[in-house]
Amino acid sequence: MAFEDIASAKAFAPAHITGFFEVHDHNDPLRKGSTGCGIVLNAGIETTVFCGEGIEKTEISLNGQRVEGQTIRTVAEALTDSPVKVECKAEIPIESGLGASGAGALGTAYALNSVLGLNLTANRLNQVAHLAEVKNSSGLGDVAAQSLGGIVIRKTPGAPGIGIYDRIPSGEENVWCVVLGELSTSSVLNRKEKVESINLAGETAMNKLMEKPTMENFMLCSREFSIETGLSDDKIAEVIEAVESADGIASQAMLGNTVFAMAQKPEDNEIADVLSDFGNVLQYRINTGSVKLVRKNRKVQTYLNTRS
Repeated sequence: MAFEDIASAKAFAPAHITGFFEVHDHNDPLRKGSTGCGIVLNAGIETTVFCGEGIEKTEISLNGQRVEGQTIRTVAEALTDSPVKVECKAEIPIESGLGASGAGALGTAYALNSVLGLNLTANRLNQVAHLAEVKNSSGLGDVAAQSLGGIVIRKTPGAPGIGIYDRIPSGEENVWCVVLGELSTSSVLNRKEKVESINLAGETAMNKLMEKPTMENFMLCSREFSIETGLSDDKIAEVIEAVESADGIASQAMLGNTVFAMAQKPEDNEIADVLSDFGNVLQYRINTGSVKLVRKNRKVQTYLNTRS
């Protein structure tokens, strides 16, 4: 075994919770996507990309475990013909409606842009991530929101640079989550009858939100959406009611078996106490920022087989 010179770069992309949405199909995947509204969080996924002649095949890991990572793999294949190693460290639960696939796709795109010296603009990198999500049915609108930060209203569908977005002004308020189980986004998006009910409820929610675009109304519209679509089960409804009894507001993260909640009053930690009866409570804040490079392109000497 000999030491190899491996170039690496690291990027962070934030999580995103969609409160409600409407699916928009299109022959052009750049124009395919969703409208709706959601919250970008201060936690997310940190992605490190390694490149070098000694890397023989593309490998992806999540929290130290080898995964297929098809959405991330699609991003890598779109940006380079060379094999790369991608290591993702998640600060958020996976397949729980927190936009993990979009965060991983964005982090991979930005890190590859740095390590390979591609000199692509943010819009182009965001579009690569969006296309990967659409191709793999892992998401439709997370990338658009994650590329902006805050409480993002996706007014028209499509990738960044094509879709029209707005934001509800906000500070870095607390957001509490409790995960009740995993739910695959593709398992819902690939069911035609479910998409139809989602679109009807999503259009109604958007109209109500635009009448009064506030954080509180967003939460209320999201709660109604989860009920009208039938996506929320009895357990989720029970958690939402418990939060409301503590003067909080809650809804279901789309698409996930997760409840997210916010306080009517700042720093009201009673919400966390209520949620703790249903599982491990995760506390985040609204992130008004976006994707960022943590470490730019650098070379390290390492044994390649220590990353296999």
